[in-house]
This record gives sequence, structure tokens and C-alpha cells, in this order.
Amino acid sequence: MNAPASAPDPSTLPPAPAAPGDEAPPGAPGGGEQVFPDCGGSGRRDGQACPTCCGSGKINAGIGGG
Repeated sequence: MNAPASAPDPSTLPPAPAAPGDEAPPGAPGGGEQVFPDCGGSGRRDGQACPTCCGSGKINAGIGGG
């Protein structure tokens, strides 16, 4: 009998692509999810989905200082 497939090790996966508006790749050290300032986190601008954050209202950005 075959063993069930296990989930891949996240450390071996390629990084997720950055979305429009992201300042850091998802999961990058020193980065985190923040409210997108162009749409104020609503995900909408001018009555339509915000084209920069793709309607999510969030971006990945560098946080902290160095």
C-alpha cells in the first residue's frame, strides 16, 4: 500500500511572487503584511478594485529598522 503524500517542506519551495504594490516578497525576513496606503486598506479606489493591491487592501512591506 502506498503511503499518503505529505505536504512539501516550505523551505524547499520557491518564494511566492510579489504582488503589485508589494515592497518585499511574501515571507521575507524583516517583512510583514501592512495596510496599503493608496486605498487605506479598503481594497477599492474610485469605485473599483485597487489596481495596485489587486483589491486585497494589503501589501507586504519591510518593517522595523536597521
